[in-house]
Amino acid sequence: MIEVTLNGAKKSFGFKNVLDDFDLEATTGERIALIGPNGCGKTTIFKIIVGEEKLDSGIVTTRKGATIGFLSQMPPKVPDDYTVKDLLVKDFQKLFEVEKKMRECEQKLATISPDKMDSILTSYGKLQDYFQEMGGYEIDEKVSKICNGFKISDEMLSRTFNTLSGGEKTIVNLASLIISNPDILLLDEPTNHLDIDTLEWFEHFLTSYKGTIIISSHDRYFLDKVATKTIFIDKGKADVYHGNYTYYLQESERRALAEFEEYKNQQKQIEAMKNTVKKLREWGTQGDNPRFFRRAACIERRLEKMEMLDKPETKKTLPLDFEIQGRSGKDVLVVDDLGLVAGDKVLLDGAEMSLRYGEKVCLMGKNGAGKSTFIKAVLDPNSDFICQGEIKIGSRVSIGYIPQEIKFENESATVLDVARKAFDGTETHLRASLAKFLFYGENVFKRVGSLSGGEKVRLKLFELIQKKANLLILDEPTNHIDIDTKEMLEEALKEYEGTLFFISHDRYFINQLAERIENIEDQHFVNYLGNYDYYKEQKSRTLSLNNDTNLKGRK
Repeated sequence: MIEVTLNGAKKSFGFKNVLDDFDLEATTGERIALIGPNGCGKTTIFKIIVGEEKLDSGIVTTRKGATIGFLSQMPPKVPDDYTVKDLLVKDFQKLFEVEKKMRECEQKLATISPDKMDSILTSYGKLQDYFQEMGGYEIDEKVSKICNGFKISDEMLSRTFNTLSGGEKTIVNLASLIISNPDILLLDEPTNHLDIDTLEWFEHFLTSYKGTIIISSHDRYFLDKVATKTIFIDKGKADVYHGNYTYYLQESERRALAEFEEYKNQQKQIEAMKNTVKKLREWGTQGDNPRFFRRAACIERRLEKMEMLDKPETKKTLPLDFEIQGRSGKDVLVVDDLGLVAGDKVLLDGAEMSLRYGEKVCLMGKNGAGKSTFIKAVLDPNSDFICQGEIKIGSRVSIGYIPQEIKFENESATVLDVARKAFDGTETHLRASLAKFLFYGENVFKRVGSLSGGEKVRLKLFELIQKKANLLILDEPTNHIDIDTKEMLEEALKEYEGTLFFISHDRYFINQLAERIENIEDQHFVNYLGNYDYYKEQKSRTLSLNNDTNLKGRK
């Protein structure tokens, strides 16, 4: 059954055409991923479906009677006294009214005279049937299951929604949407602020969801697990792939090669026809024979009628070439008997690890385990966080660092000001280099404090490349950047000859780069000699062995 249709959709903002004859069809049970660069129109499509934006032309339809749930990147506005629990159960108010009437009927049945009992029993029966049919008896179980999945504690349930952090609001809003169980789920960047454990639970939940799901996400691992169809938005049009993200990658490469071969073949044909025309005209002139001119004119008419293929465009690339200026010693980082404390919370206790030259290592751990705090302690070995042990930086180590929250020394400085400090070269070369990082024309005069998350990452990468450090420390480097930029960064880091130490929740990114993983568990570093999939396999095996041991113990 068709749930959502966009047909010939056109939408522009000012002079920018966002959607240009865009088509989409979503059927019951489909899980569709919308992908494309930032600004290509993914969020606009969601707003059109729910009626927040109007099409300039074209048709949008949803199945009559279908309920729609939309997770926006902006949290909903609610009264100041509205609690988290109020938001989670907001769609059950009608059922709560029915339940209240049922309780009133029960009270009446306890005191009413026998001659009026039949009437009350009939009313009570109808209310009870409706309450059961609409899932009233399962509300508490459903809310509890979703809260456990999203790690929403009893303490959080009683807090007012407006006092939550941005990340907490996103999680609660997503949980509220899932609890309401709409026929059509529209999810705009749903994986932001979810840790890996919650992500995996959410993936499993979505793959068993009975309704239709349309997702916009930069999390490629998530899209691989969830999506059954992928739509790449290119120049306002839909390029449809009947599979997940990995299928899209393979099929888009195949299509691109086929298009390029078709273009090359047509160019060869055109060149051959033009050469034939030239020769025929020469022969006609030499022999004074009009037949050659007529044949040449005939070929020219065929050329004019030919539908010319456009040359396939290549993706824009960032010049991410992480060179090093002198290698470090073999031991890049040695952590010995480390105790790390933040406030009154012990993060590490007697922890040990080491990093050797040329390794690519991912630091993992649950939210709050101390990953970013440890990185700060590495950058400042005299940090107040350290309560025992030591962190030794190896000889000839030069560090390049990108923090999770990117800030610049002077937020009112321009892009050009910041870049000029890092760049060794002429102003002309500097402007040309910035253009390659997509800072064109007047964009170089933007204040860095007003840059988007993606622009800040690009500028920080520009700075990092100029430094030619032999140890890169990256804290969640894929936050705020689109898929194309992630892939460029991955390819550049694969070629990097120095040492890479990074924190990431991006499982696809980890799989592409990590040779081993250091995971913070019980205030210690635990080493896994592989990428994320290997780590997950080892954790599953350990869990299975523990379960088997517990079962044998009970016997």
